[in-house]
Amino acid sequence: MFDRRKALVLTTAALLAGCKVIPTAPPSAPKPPPGPSEALPEDQKRHRVALLVPLTGANAQVGQSLANATTMALLDTNAQTIRITTYDTGTDPAEAARKAMKDGNRLILGPLSSDDAGPVAKAARTAKVPMIAYANDAALAAPDLFVMGVSPRNAVDRIVAFASKQGLKRFALLYPSGDYGARAKAAFSQSVGKVGGTLVASESYDRSNTSIVSAAQRLKSKGGFDAVLIADSARFGALAAPQLKPKGASKPRILGTELWSGESVVTTTAALRGAWFPAISDTRFRQFGESYKARFDGAPYRLATMGYDSVLLSVRIARDWKPGTAFPLARLSDPDGFLGLDGPFRFSATGEGERALEVREVRAGSIAIISPAPDKFTP
Repeated sequence: MFDRRKALVLTTAALLAGCKVIPTAPPSAPKPPPGPSEALPEDQKRHRVALLVPLTGANAQVGQSLANATTMALLDTNAQTIRITTYDTGTDPAEAARKAMKDGNRLILGPLSSDDAGPVAKAARTAKVPMIAYANDAALAAPDLFVMGVSPRNAVDRIVAFASKQGLKRFALLYPSGDYGARAKAAFSQSVGKVGGTLVASESYDRSNTSIVSAAQRLKSKGGFDAVLIADSARFGALAAPQLKPKGASKPRILGTELWSGESVVTTTAALRGAWFPAISDTRFRQFGESYKARFDGAPYRLATMGYDSVLLSVRIARDWKPGTAFPLARLSDPDGFLGLDGPFRFSATGEGERALEVREVRAGSIAIISPAPDKFTP
């Protein structure tokens, strides 16, 4: 593992405030930017890593937040072996990837969205360059494409395992139609089987208010379950919960997903009180946010920590990675994983990510952590 004290220290504005540029000679005429056929000069002592995020378009602010976070990680670790070049995927992700490959990058951090991952992966695979994507779609995972976001499988495993330890064994599922719902249903069925539970009933719905209410009523009429997972955002959870749980009743226990984290409707909906849901720990995010604001005069997006943590991973692997050579792909599937701002995370050999998650309980106007995220992975 890398040195946690060095890697996770957030030095805030003082680090930048002490830097002053003193010219040593009169300024000369600026050089023109490289033309489209020119690549960056070779780097003999540093590893070239590409950051592919949207800097234009609808997600430009999120992309900039990720880019800022990678800069913070380089400064906080005093990294001397990594050179990160940012490429804008906002207009043409495939072209951004081709440019990154032409410039000689040996690792790609990003892209942000699942839609961009396909065209980026095509260019990366041609050059045999692996990717660490910030998306949460486990279907993207491959031996050369590692998915860093929280997948439905990861989140469902955590909440079902916790519920089982509390004595809940008979489960039901309410899930949306579409890809996310299908992945959540498959993950839920597997997770329930792992803990020796029973999937009593399930109902799907289209993402409209009337559809989820009707689906929740149908599910309740089937009965026989002591916990139900609402595999959707908190907004849909708030619509379904009153149909599933009688006022004042303790059962069925409502279970939510990682999508509930940070949603205000969770604490303002009476029917969700007592619900459990998994989430990435915010313990280090608060400190990160203060340092980020001091440097960039604004609050970071919650996803920005993935940019930071992906740089920590790169710096750690760079210790045993000779500049100019192919990225040591096998290192990414280290079973001990890596430590970042969001806690431990690791990848399987097939590219699917796993994160250490905490379990939260909804209370009247507040959220309580009832099962902290583990500080390391078990074999």
